[in-house]
Amino acid sequence: MKKEYLIYKLSDQVKSTCKIDNELFSRYGVKRGLRNEDGSGVLVGLTNIGNVVGYDRDETGQLLPAEGKLYYRGYELNDLVSPLLKEQRFGFEEIAYLLLSGKLPDREELTAFSELLNENMPLDHRTVVHLVDLEGTDIMNILARCVLEMYTFDENPDDISRDNLMRQAVELIAKFPTIIAYAYNIYRHSVRGRSLHIRHPQEGASIAENFLFMLQHENFTELDARVLDLLLIVQAEHGGGNNSTFTVRVTSSTRTDTYSSIAAGIGSLKGPLHGGANIKVIQMFHHLKEQISDWTSTDEIDTYLKRMLRKEAYDQSGLIYGIGHAVYTKSDPRAVQLKRLAGEVAKEKGREAEYEFLKLIEQEGIKCLMEHRSSDKPACANLDFYSGFIYEMIGLPEEIFTPIFAMARIVGWMAHRIEELNFEGRRIIRPAYKNVLETRDYIPIRKR
Repeated sequence: MKKEYLIYKLSDQVKSTCKIDNELFSRYGVKRGLRNEDGSGVLVGLTNIGNVVGYDRDETGQLLPAEGKLYYRGYELNDLVSPLLKEQRFGFEEIAYLLLSGKLPDREELTAFSELLNENMPLDHRTVVHLVDLEGTDIMNILARCVLEMYTFDENPDDISRDNLMRQAVELIAKFPTIIAYAYNIYRHSVRGRSLHIRHPQEGASIAENFLFMLQHENFTELDARVLDLLLIVQAEHGGGNNSTFTVRVTSSTRTDTYSSIAAGIGSLKGPLHGGANIKVIQMFHHLKEQISDWTSTDEIDTYLKRMLRKEAYDQSGLIYGIGHAVYTKSDPRAVQLKRLAGEVAKEKGREAEYEFLKLIEQEGIKCLMEHRSSDKPACANLDFYSGFIYEMIGLPEEIFTPIFAMARIVGWMAHRIEELNFEGRRIIRPAYKNVLETRDYIPIRKR
């Protein structure tokens, strides 16, 4: 039997062996996707780190749409971001300190923490050599491989004591920007034939500034760096239930090493239904710019978006990427922040027309989606709707959109890993699956 035919035969058999009657999920009370019937998440744990609020409940338990709120260690995101914007301070390091420790740092603590991160940004020379040797075009995969390799350079990789976990957290937060910047420049050299630049991080610079410096040298503005800083802040944490953070908590509950757990989180975030969604949005936006002749015409925009929802246009997915969220209903507070910031960047870069067009796509996309669903349940633009456009405006390539998400979320991942391994009564996370296949009698091979 030819190997190619055997693969086809095995695959064809899966059509029947993977089939499960939808009625059985209701019969056994299975919460598909760990979601309740009303769309809310199944409660599987408790945390002191992040809180995602997208709806209220009435006295009967019915969901009531609400303006979205996101809390980091009890502080509302807007309350954390507003002073940073007003004072024109870089804030990602401050937010990282808050998420890891549970308290806001004073000036002395923040200075010391920022210096500690800065000291840990350079890579071990063996990692740099390994990066140069790595082949591949996917920076997320390269990031995961580098994280796993860091295990071999760690003198105490399996120690899950609180002190050691915090040391590993600081090193990972500091090194992610360097790995991603170097990996992209090496990819750019090996795949596109461009000059190879390996720039060392600068002392006294913020993580956002250093990342842009390592990636682009001095080809960025102060606004570019402040915008990236805010993007890192709003993506640093999103509760324990998002897929990648839950992956980190599940693997951490087995007491595996930090590097294995974080590599699993990277694999989760890479997925197009999670962190990879920002690329889907910007690709859709480029398509709409070509297909819609009058960017100010709501009628023309509506017509095309409705065709997309009917799977008649674009990629036939039936989706308007960046519209809708699993938790948020009326608004996503991260998208609200990024929408305003996108306007500032568009003005500096001379791309106001595109920004106004994107806002119309948001407005009409929400309306068309609700009409298509025949539902009065509100939908909103999510984080990904504006993030890709902002990345593009500040000169960042698509290949690192999702790695930048990981560069931010490593803070939340490590905060949740530390919490998972440090609360009393912790147990390995082990939910149940109901087997619905009837038992069968064994058939000897001579009779098959």
